[in-house]
Amino acid sequence: MSLSFCGNDLKNSYSVEKGVLNNGCFVDALNLVPHVFLLFITFPILFIGWGSQSSKVQIHHNTWLHFPGHNMRWILTFMLLFVHVCEIAEGIVSNTEMKSNHLHLFLPAFMGFIAATTSVVYYHNIETANFPKLLLALFIYWVLAFITKIIKLWKFAEEGVGVEHLRFCITALLVVLYGLLMAVEINVIRVRKYVFFTTPQRVKPPEDLQDLGVRFLQPFVNLLSKATYWWMNPLIIGAHKRPIELKKIGKLPIAMRSLTNYLRLKDAYEEQRHAEDLDRTPSIWRSMYRAFGRPILLSSTFRYMADLLGFAGPLCIFGIVKHLDNKTEEVKMNKTEDLHFGVYFMSSMELLQNTYVLAVLLFLALVLQRTFLQASYYVTIETGINLRGALLAMIYNKILRLSTSNMSMGEMTLGQINNLVAIETNQLMWFLFLCPNLWAMPVQIIMGVILLHYLLGYSALIGASVIVLLAPFQYLIATKLADTQKSTLDYSTDRLKKTTEILKGIKLLKLYAWENIFCDSVLETRGKELTSLRTFAFYTSMSIFMNAAIPIAAVLATFVTHAYFSEFRLRPAEAFASLALFHILVTPLFLLSTVVRFAVKAVVSVQKLGEFLQSEEIGEDSWRNGDMSVSLDSCKKHTVTTKAINRKQRYKMDSYEQPMRRQLRPSETEDVAVKVSDGYFTWGTNTSTLSDINIRVPTGQLTMIVGQVGCGKSSLLLAMLGEMQTLSGKVYWSNKNRYSVAYATQKSWLLNATVEDNITFGSPFNKQRYKAVIDACSLQPDIDLLPFGDQTEIGERGINLSGGQRQRICVARALYQNTNIVFLDDPFSALDIHLSDHLMQEGILKFLQDDKRTVVLVTHKLQYLIHADWIIAMKDGSVLREGTLKDIQTHDVELYEHWKTLMNRQDQELEKDTEIESQTTLERKTLRRAFYSREAKTHIDDEDEEEQEEEDEEDSLSTTTSRRSKIPWKVCWRYLSSGGFLLVFVVVTSKLAKHSVMVAIDYWLAAWTSSNFNTMEHKPIINSDHQSYVPVFIILCAAGIVLCLITSLTVEFLGLTAASNLHHNLLNKIIHAPLRFFDITPLGQILNRFSADTNIIDQHIPSTLESLTRSTLLCLSAIGVVAFVTPASLIALVPLAVAFYFIQKYFRVASRDLQDLDDSTQLPLLCHFSETAEGLTTIRAFRHEARFKQRMLELTDTNNTAYLFLSAANRWLEVRTDYLGAVIVLTAAVAAIWMSFYGLQSGLVGLGLTYALTVTNYLNWVVRNLADLEVQMAAVKKVDSFLSTESENYEGSLDVSQVPEDWPQHGEIKIQDLCVRYDPMLKPVLKHVNAFINPGQKVGICGRTGSGKSSLSLAFFNMVDVFHGKIIIDGIDICKLPLQTLRSRLSIILQDPVLFSGSIRFNLDPERTCTDDRLWEALEIAQLKNMVRSLPGGLDAVVTEGGENFSVGQRQLFCLARAFVRKSSILIMDEATASIDMATENILQKVVMTAFADRTVVTIAHLVSSILEAEQVLVFSSGILVECDSAANLLAQEDSLFSVLVRTHK
Repeated sequence: MSLSFCGNDLKNSYSVEKGVLNNGCFVDALNLVPHVFLLFITFPILFIGWGSQSSKVQIHHNTWLHFPGHNMRWILTFMLLFVHVCEIAEGIVSNTEMKSNHLHLFLPAFMGFIAATTSVVYYHNIETANFPKLLLALFIYWVLAFITKIIKLWKFAEEGVGVEHLRFCITALLVVLYGLLMAVEINVIRVRKYVFFTTPQRVKPPEDLQDLGVRFLQPFVNLLSKATYWWMNPLIIGAHKRPIELKKIGKLPIAMRSLTNYLRLKDAYEEQRHAEDLDRTPSIWRSMYRAFGRPILLSSTFRYMADLLGFAGPLCIFGIVKHLDNKTEEVKMNKTEDLHFGVYFMSSMELLQNTYVLAVLLFLALVLQRTFLQASYYVTIETGINLRGALLAMIYNKILRLSTSNMSMGEMTLGQINNLVAIETNQLMWFLFLCPNLWAMPVQIIMGVILLHYLLGYSALIGASVIVLLAPFQYLIATKLADTQKSTLDYSTDRLKKTTEILKGIKLLKLYAWENIFCDSVLETRGKELTSLRTFAFYTSMSIFMNAAIPIAAVLATFVTHAYFSEFRLRPAEAFASLALFHILVTPLFLLSTVVRFAVKAVVSVQKLGEFLQSEEIGEDSWRNGDMSVSLDSCKKHTVTTKAINRKQRYKMDSYEQPMRRQLRPSETEDVAVKVSDGYFTWGTNTSTLSDINIRVPTGQLTMIVGQVGCGKSSLLLAMLGEMQTLSGKVYWSNKNRYSVAYATQKSWLLNATVEDNITFGSPFNKQRYKAVIDACSLQPDIDLLPFGDQTEIGERGINLSGGQRQRICVARALYQNTNIVFLDDPFSALDIHLSDHLMQEGILKFLQDDKRTVVLVTHKLQYLIHADWIIAMKDGSVLREGTLKDIQTHDVELYEHWKTLMNRQDQELEKDTEIESQTTLERKTLRRAFYSREAKTHIDDEDEEEQEEEDEEDSLSTTTSRRSKIPWKVCWRYLSSGGFLLVFVVVTSKLAKHSVMVAIDYWLAAWTSSNFNTMEHKPIINSDHQSYVPVFIILCAAGIVLCLITSLTVEFLGLTAASNLHHNLLNKIIHAPLRFFDITPLGQILNRFSADTNIIDQHIPSTLESLTRSTLLCLSAIGVVAFVTPASLIALVPLAVAFYFIQKYFRVASRDLQDLDDSTQLPLLCHFSETAEGLTTIRAFRHEARFKQRMLELTDTNNTAYLFLSAANRWLEVRTDYLGAVIVLTAAVAAIWMSFYGLQSGLVGLGLTYALTVTNYLNWVVRNLADLEVQMAAVKKVDSFLSTESENYEGSLDVSQVPEDWPQHGEIKIQDLCVRYDPMLKPVLKHVNAFINPGQKVGICGRTGSGKSSLSLAFFNMVDVFHGKIIIDGIDICKLPLQTLRSRLSIILQDPVLFSGSIRFNLDPERTCTDDRLWEALEIAQLKNMVRSLPGGLDAVVTEGGENFSVGQRQLFCLARAFVRKSSILIMDEATASIDMATENILQKVVMTAFADRTVVTIAHLVSSILEAEQVLVFSSGILVECDSAANLLAQEDSLFSVLVRTHK
């Protein structure tokens, strides 16, 4: 057939006798004109335009869409393109009915398609380049196209072509679309006035686009980019080269920031309050609907459209298979009756009977359905994130206004607040994500059932009822899962607590050889946890099983019923369409249980939130009100500007010159800074805590508040600050002062920030002033110890400082602030005497008084009263006396005398204090230790560089590219092998068998229905026929269901076995690791392995693994079936596989980075909330609410940005994999139709298409699960890295039987040429030591810090590396002994007393080997008997974690009793008196002399005075034994090191 435009089968094709417009071919030619015109004009402009476009520097301009009717134009263009596709299809199909080719039937439509595409590309370029004048070309095009189409329609109507003809309908639609596009163009002219008007309108890009920091462009890009997330490409592909950092994802657009959303939600919340009555509590649900209802409605609309389009799949399969069946019997009818203009006009139904057309329709429907579905997901997620931001801001504002009594009386605990922030807001966010499902799912289910009934009649209802009846079971399982998870959580918390205790007391456990006892107790808890996890695994596998088995059961029920009870044979078309429908139906039913569960949780969360928002607030003083409004307004404005302004003003105030300072202080006449008259204050109850308070605080002077513990001193400060509820009375502040208070609480409160930030606390940095403050608080030595000086992070997540160090930082903060008044609440409580004096002299008397600041100081140290300008003495919540010290001396002699006696007592303590090494030096020592061990770790790490490369997550850029996209196969193998090879084998075989059976079921269905169809058509059934098919079908389905059960159970239990083995090995390895390991590995890191990582291995990996294998096998079996049915489609699958490989490769890397960002930005946010709740009084006293709110908003936005990008990246992936899936369906369909002409059975066509359809659903799950598994496998890798640690050698060369039962009976110690080091990499700490200790001798060991004293004590227990020489105790070389034997036969008392939670009995004798009498005897010796007797339960009295319920001295005495219970002839005391008071130390010394009279006692002393009585003294200096003699002899030698030490320490 030759090609010709008008066709050459009619003679008058080209004749125009009846008039040009009456020749149909010429009318079609006329329709070509506008399209050609447009292409002719726009191509040159586009190429020139694109050339110039690259010169634009600003990134966001090319996303700036500002022409009116922008979205309308895109939607209309898409519709236009779709209609053109229909027109092309109609033209081609009509052309096949003609004798020769008529190009005019489809060529104009094809050109129209190209022109429409060009128009939208052209428009986009003009819009981003902001060149509206060029739009004129488009306007002319629309007008011409509209006119030519109108002519065509008019000619059709004249000729009698009507609505029953498809071509008439298409032309009419085109007329409407061109008309609408013309209207849009006119509207642009009307608004922008770019032509026909003298003054064109000027426009500016929105604020977000001018800000280069905003990188989240979803709201600003055009529809196509919005739908396909095209704008994410640079980010995701770039992630492959270098990791995504916070800088890269920038800021959020203004509309998505939490402040914007907070204001929206708050307005909606407050509106309800003002309306009717003020007492009614506003409904959170209603405010959420008002603030965020519209996007949810939009998302639901998208969802409905997606769901309806989802049914196109089964219907198209039905159509294709049915028409392929009919092809065989259809004879071409004569179709001349429908000729007009000499060409054939077809009806709409005829086009839909063309199988190729159906295949294209199926493809388009899939693409659209997926686009709408992803759009719906995206909108709900964005709304959910916005809601969460708003709720967090709302909760935070409430926290800042909570009344202090609420927090202190325990009505609102920190835990509750943390739950609100971490759990409840997330529950609501998740509910929003899922809520469109609530109303979309029922519609989907009903539609599905109706269609099934249409296809299969009543038998379909039986299948559907199977699904519906089993749904409640799913809900039941879901609720059970939630309960089990709760109990698992309780057990794991318990296990963690025990593990933490072990790790904190590991040194003691090893020295006493108790590690196995404690290890068993952890394993016992772990056993309970595993039982709970087993239940969890069982329910999870049941849930997975139900999900997989329900569709099989439904299909089985339906088809068997149909076979036996329906008169008509089952045909391939109905069978496979209904199969596809069952696949669609299962998803909503499976999800419904989840959605309902989340809905219930959301209701509970809203209730909790409501209660919290209604809880009591702080009293509304006049100054409070003023301030709140200010702070909110300053937040509303652009934050950057307010910050800058504040800084400038502060700098002016802060210049360090004195004269300027003087003017700022209140005028001298105002001699009272604060005055309270007739004050009665309470902490929320109606009884007053403070009563009848009349005091004044003189300006510029030092006022001290004194009194017994609990008499209301701190409360008085808080009452002045307005934190207490006022029952009556007034607090007057002189004008300037109220906004200028610095306050240091008694319980120190630090921010998670650097030391410097904690001290400056938001004030500008002034070097001179900062230095002065640090010296006044003597913080310099402590700062020098920190690894990064004052830039070191401290606080919850930072380095743990001791109480005294924390308190000094808090005082420094109060001093540094440039305020008129300073409130100090007992700043000396955690400090030793030297520091207290220094702080008093330098800080308070010098630094603050020089500045003429008003100071109010609460203290117990009465010796400082002499410095006070004004004293307020309190007793039992009221003021006892007020005045100067002189006043009190003259008027209240009794009180003065009482103070005097107390002062004398404090002076005696002072003398004792100076004798003992001060607490501060101790604190500094512990700090130095912590860092010494870390430095040692870095020192060792240099050698392990190669291993580190693999270990470290933050790898250098050079290794990044090659490493980032690899899947950790090695680790996966490690994980699977922990589960046991048998289980792995069972899992693999059962999985493969299950998927093979699933394919077999469907293949059998194809064979059965095809055979039905081939034998006889629509005759009543003869039973014999399906006797062969039905039983096999039933057997296959049953096998499928059983295999589903087996696979779901085996995968979960494989995961459990792996988890239990990994944890067991980890615990054993770590408990038996040498002590050095704990010195160089931070405790937090070890704990992380037991908490976060173990949790991931326990609960997350098994389900991810299951999901991954399932989706992968589904995809592979689907592709296998498609390849089997139509081998030709394999050719098309190759490029698709390549595309898929790259998509998943890029996505996995980006997803991991974004996941890390999301995790890492969440922690600071949660910490900020908890630290705000802890430091409420401080923040409010300093008046820093606005600054903290600002910080919270920034943290929330940062976290939300990461989360939004993560979800956008997921959408990016899903859209791409869905489109790939759609292409697979298209190729499968086209190949199958083409093959069916060569005799492919229609049943197999149905089979191929049904399987191709499932690929779209599972492709993205493969990638998502792969990405998740990769992140989760990191946990296995971390645990695995600890499994390679060396254990101590517990065996020893001697057998236990060779060691006498009562060894060591005498306690004679020989040290021969002993050399000791901590690690083969490090220098020796003891060098060639020789000594001899007689049985029963009392030996003292001393030396300066770091001289090797403690290393010797560890060498006795073989805890360090003895690489030369030996220690012989009672004739046996200790290095040959099994460790358990050696350590269980010696006793030691350590410097830090360690107690474990449990009973007193457990702490003295965990092995349960001693009688009660023996324990009481030990307690009596340690002077604890009476105290323990008085406790409830006696020996079984409770010891809390770390022994917190006893004082430090008592704890040390317990340790002594513990050493005595173990009747060993050798006792070693390692600086045991360092942390106790004089009285306890005297007891200790006495006990050692009497109770241990016949034993060998080795005392390692840091205070030389405690070993002056010793029979033998060993003096060490840098690892060498320098002197060895009795104490008296050594003292006699003037120049001995011992004498020097005694003289300096006395």
